[in-house]
Amino acid sequence: MVKIGGHALDSLSPSSALLADLAHDIAQLASDGVEVALVHGGGPQIEELLETARVESRFHEGLRITDTLTMSYVAMALGHVNLLITAAMNHAGLACVGLSGADASLFSSTSLGEPWQRAGAAPSVRIKVITSLWASGLCPVISPLAVDHAGDLVNCNADTVAGALAGSLDAEALVLLSDVDQVRDDPDDPSSALSHLNARQVNSLIDSGAAREGMVPKLRAALDALDAGARRVLMANGTRHHALRDAMSGAIPTTEITP
Repeated sequence: MVKIGGHALDSLSPSSALLADLAHDIAQLASDGVEVALVHGGGPQIEELLETARVESRFHEGLRITDTLTMSYVAMALGHVNLLITAAMNHAGLACVGLSGADASLFSSTSLGEPWQRAGAAPSVRIKVITSLWASGLCPVISPLAVDHAGDLVNCNADTVAGALAGSLDAEALVLLSDVDQVRDDPDDPSSALSHLNARQVNSLIDSGAAREGMVPKLRAALDALDAGARRVLMANGTRHHALRDAMSGAIPTTEITP
């Protein structure tokens, strides 16, 4: 299970070297018999669209506060990101299909309520949607939208979705690719990078405030994935070329999280 987001998605064109590298790395894993699903975020693209529409962006504990108006723009931005990633990776030679959690009710979630409103909790996963695509030789490219019991859209954090998927599928590995190399004990000190963390240390980073903003849902997603059956979680910098391949092989700095 792979999640990519942040500035690793700054370029979504068919000529994007990072997306071509990612497509190549996933294709190589597939040729080795490893099934891969890709979850993407879209924070910068959502931010740009909201700014254009003059809608204020608000966050609480690293999650976007999503009222009804914001939800419509989030869905618009994520749908566009999904199309562009899917097109670019198919162009690079990887057979993939783009979908959201609303497709075939892949993700069911509930809104978190105040203050987050339509931001969603970790979804339940209809894994047959994913396994059916794999059986057809296709890589799923997934946006983190879900539906609630009434069929309304819910904005789930992409790291949270990736963690739920990894746990539901008993993934061998969850790889979270963002735009930082490793988790830091002190977010302002690059020399405090951590190569390994266990659940106790992760909770300590969250409780102390050393984990800030978007790092909090990443770390919580890692723990949720491990609790639900994923074997290991790696965090790495997706702006590096062939980041997935090199994170899996240990050729670039990573943070590995274990129970």
